[in-house]
Amino acid sequence: MRTFLTALGAVVLCFGATGCHRSTNAAAASPIVGVWLVKVPEAPFGYHMFTFHSDGTVLQSNPDAGDANSSDSNGMGVWTADGDQIKGKFVEVTADRTTHQFASRGEISFVIKVTGNTLSGAASANFYDASGQRIRGPLAATMTGERIMP
Repeated sequence: MRTFLTALGAVVLCFGATGCHRSTNAAAASPIVGVWLVKVPEAPFGYHMFTFHSDGTVLQSNPDAGDANSSDSNGMGVWTADGDQIKGKFVEVTADRTTHQFASRGEISFVIKVTGNTLSGAASANFYDASGQRIRGPLAATMTGERIMP
């Protein structure tokens, strides 16, 4: 019983500590938080899914069918509110479909604005080889999107 009460006390203490619960900073109230269907016409595959989390992280996913020669991972990155804009960057890794070896690291920076349940903005992509040398870019792209609603 004493072990149970000690464990229960530790759990209660943890949930009361600042590092164990969700923060209530400005990012938590940002209009970007949520899931979005985003069109990027200049990308190899024009439709993407983005999830913006209140902790300032972003996940990006799209079918890699846009490029017959390479396959890319989901993008993972960060964002921050800057006035009425959202600025961020995500990174994806690309593999050669034939050799199954590393092909590049893509770093995609973006600046977008949210208006209600839509977003619009621009992105710039740079791609690097395994040694960190830029091999392509900067490539400009436009972004438009709609929030996914229940």
